[in-house]
Amino acid sequence: MAHLIGEYNRSSGKRQGRGDLRRIYEDEESVRIFGRIEDTLMRLGLSRNEAKVYLFLVRRREAKASEISAALSLNRTETYRILMNLQKIGLISTVFEKPLKFVALPLEKSLSLLIETKKMSLSMLEMEKEKIIESWRSLPKPEFPIPKREIFQLLEGYEHINLKARDIIEDVKGEICICASEDYLGRFYYAGLLDALEEAARRGVRVMLLAKETPKSMFFMRELRRSFIKYLGSEIDEIPFFIISDNEELLLFLDSLVERDRIGRPMALYTNCTVLIKALLKLFQSVWNGSAK
Repeated sequence: MAHLIGEYNRSSGKRQGRGDLRRIYEDEESVRIFGRIEDTLMRLGLSRNEAKVYLFLVRRREAKASEISAALSLNRTETYRILMNLQKIGLISTVFEKPLKFVALPLEKSLSLLIETKKMSLSMLEMEKEKIIESWRSLPKPEFPIPKREIFQLLEGYEHINLKARDIIEDVKGEICICASEDYLGRFYYAGLLDALEEAARRGVRVMLLAKETPKSMFFMRELRRSFIKYLGSEIDEIPFFIISDNEELLLFLDSLVERDRIGRPMALYTNCTVLIKALLKLFQSVWNGSAK
């Protein structure tokens, strides 16, 4: 807010009307929207400058290279290189007149194109993965024994945490114990991990799940017909959230132990540490046996 007021004050040496302040707020909102779209385009494979050039063209409808270069403070050579790259992937076209002008594909079509390209790349990588694994398995196995060690892996972001949770669920053989917050249950639900738990239960795995008794939690877990579920009251707020698989693997959700704003993105610890697993399993069993629901 302070920087908005400062900008407002600098724009006039005297008191301005509310319309001026509203325009400043609107500009801030436009910058935020453009930043979000730019970040999305970068995640889909564009460089930052490519994203800036594309968005400039989308807004301008058409423009000459010199206009793009001047507006975005890019040198002419860099601008032409970016324009050629964007043409190659189908996001812009050339208008053949003198001087040349460039037009951009509408944003919705460009996003669909980039997403489909990403999907195709992932499909090709998936096919390549099988070949690589087959080749790897054909190599001679090392003759020296590999000692079992306690490992610790720090995961950051829901994507990586969900992937590790899926690996644990798909590999479990006998029993999996889960203590989860409403927030994580929701994320597991939308990521398909609760379906994976139900599939594990169909394979004969004993699935035991502790959760807080809330309408959302009960909604998320309504399809878990083969799992053992117990709902708790406010006492669950004092318990760390985790997944323990076959008494051998632990995924501990660290944001249940530390305030989220102190660690930024969600984080989790994956480990096979026997002492830690035994301690949390004992806690889980104590709460489970002490719960009537």
